[in-house]
Amino acid sequence: MQKVIRIAPEGKAAPASAFGGGIRLASLPPLSLYVHVPWCVRKCPYCDFNSHELKGELPEQEYLSALRADLEQALPLIWGRQVHTVFIGGGTPSLLSAAAVDEMLAMFRACLNLWPDAEITMEANPGTVEAARFQDYARSGVNRVSLGIQSFDDAALAALGRIHDSAQARRAIEAAQKAFGRVNLDLMFALPGQSPDACRADLQTAMAFGTEHLSLYNLTLEPNTVFAKYPPPALPDDDTAAAMQDTVAQLAEEGGWQRYEVSAYARPQGRSRHNLNYWEFGDYLGIGPGAHGKLSFPDRILRQSRLRQPQSWMTAALQRQGGHIAEERSVEASELPFEFMLNALRLKHGVSAASFEERTGLSLAAILPVVNRAVAKGLLQSDPSRIQATPLGWRFLNDLQAMFLD
Repeated sequence: MQKVIRIAPEGKAAPASAFGGGIRLASLPPLSLYVHVPWCVRKCPYCDFNSHELKGELPEQEYLSALRADLEQALPLIWGRQVHTVFIGGGTPSLLSAAAVDEMLAMFRACLNLWPDAEITMEANPGTVEAARFQDYARSGVNRVSLGIQSFDDAALAALGRIHDSAQARRAIEAAQKAFGRVNLDLMFALPGQSPDACRADLQTAMAFGTEHLSLYNLTLEPNTVFAKYPPPALPDDDTAAAMQDTVAQLAEEGGWQRYEVSAYARPQGRSRHNLNYWEFGDYLGIGPGAHGKLSFPDRILRQSRLRQPQSWMTAALQRQGGHIAEERSVEASELPFEFMLNALRLKHGVSAASFEERTGLSLAAILPVVNRAVAKGLLQSDPSRIQATPLGWRFLNDLQAMFLD
């Protein structure tokens, strides 16, 4: 029989006092920086990120000037805090010239208290990779690259609307491994027309390169994408997709990559420190068009988002009047349990129970009635010192996370 942690009668809502005292943080969590580069050569039909097809020349200098303006206007919110990780995402950041990336990183060093051993990750599309440019990125300070491979099958890549082929993917990986000590490969499964054998072959090809990190995603039809409006033919059914996911997890772990998050697998010491900070409910400043941020203060937690349209963001940021901020609000105390669990429960080994209080400023009593119910349903482990999904809870993660919406 599973042990149930009982503080309040099961099914009874948390007392109003659990939230009524507001947020009180004894210390601030680690801080990361996210930088959004919004342009792509071509928009992929499955992509729901804030990415825009590049029309004409990349406006590098205007973008960098706007990025500096955005960052400088945000500095009062993070003054004196150390930045532990930087992630340059997109879009396709590898469209930027080596000189632009060098200028960008010099800007961060000048404006921020950047940790000397900061993890600095950059996303790259194999269709835009140049070996010499990778070497230059590394010399500028990028020390980790994430390659959007998605598949090594040319037919699958064409179905996904990717601009690269299998040969380019292989060359990009080899170039990345020569330039950077840390490389992640993004791979997708349950692709249009993909068989279980083809899924297995894709993963085995990726594993043969021996990179420290693999991000393995089930293709999903996200709202407001071309695939949502026009679903591709011959998608594997749910049972086949679930079997592929089980195969992917088994093969990766047998090959030496430990699954530490729903879609993330790493060799020892190879975990993404930046993404771990998200999942452990750390803070992050997001700059660039459409970027989101979460910043903690002793008595509140602030959410921000920037204007999504690149030109609108650049124009507003350069005016330095705050118009580049699309939304800014303090998170209500009652929202924090769900926000925390939306992230923490994605981790295979969860987080310490004490971290809930450390990162939200709320008493653990605020969530224990729901924790009790989840333990009773076999969705959460019964260890009172950790918040961790069971294998069943991980399989039905959306249902488990939704319990904390109440």
